[in-house]
Amino acid sequence: MEEKIVLQTEACRAEIALLGAQLESLQNAEGLEYLWQRDPKWWSGCAPVLFPMVGALRGGRTVIDGRIYEMPQHGLARRRLFRLISQTDSEAVFTLCADEETMKHYPFAFELQVRYTLEQASLRTSFRVFNRGAVPMPYAVGGHPAFNVPLAEGERFEEYAVVFEREETASCPAIVVGEGLIDPSRTTQRLRGSRVLPLSHDLFYADALVFEGLISKTATLSGGSAGHGVTMEFSDFPMLGVWSAANDGPFVALEPWCGCATRTDETDEFTAKRWMRVLPAGQSETHSYTVTIF
Repeated sequence: MEEKIVLQTEACRAEIALLGAQLESLQNAEGLEYLWQRDPKWWSGCAPVLFPMVGALRGGRTVIDGRIYEMPQHGLARRRLFRLISQTDSEAVFTLCADEETMKHYPFAFELQVRYTLEQASLRTSFRVFNRGAVPMPYAVGGHPAFNVPLAEGERFEEYAVVFEREETASCPAIVVGEGLIDPSRTTQRLRGSRVLPLSHDLFYADALVFEGLISKTATLSGGSAGHGVTMEFSDFPMLGVWSAANDGPFVALEPWCGCATRTDETDEFTAKRWMRVLPAGQSETHSYTVTIF
């Protein structure tokens, strides 16, 4: 049986798996489960860590230093076993280092540390990326936590909304169905001087909504008569994906991204991708987001 790491406060309980360092449960003190529980009828994930790639590559391939490398959607980390390097009642740190297998797909000497910290009803997830090599290292990183919608019996998906902290006017680019590429030449306005994005299943029939350049640094997913929901603070990330399964999935993912799928107006060069970070040799960077349940 796969080992799970448990963190707990008086207000919240979290479980994390060593496979992918993936959050697999987030409950309040009464045992209400907020995190999607991996029903493959809709989606077999729940909160994968996205590294060193967010989204899809054209044909699943990219070019690094003149060579072609294959990389699966959302990168390598979610399919790898991490090692637990420290743990307390309310915090755990996991690490994944480059090895012979990762070098076949991503030729850099990386270390990725994922730190989960519980403070009352808030869970902070931090990605610390190290360049352990001698050359600059391009990377993208992001989160993909999905939350049950609805959260209480008797509620409906359409009673929920994503509410941004500030009024926004925002358009989202189209996703090329079947390829996962972002087409910036085709956009749909989703917010017009509003904070509220009402949810409906048909929003996601053509894949995710990708927001960029938001004024807001927090977004709240809530609704229904019970008044439960989650608030995400994502100020370290320039993009936010909002996604659910196209077959009327009973969940919504809020995805803070630094980096995104290949755009139709981009080449296949890895370093040319939008919001790609380039980390100098011997340096590290940290990107964090916080989810608060209520």
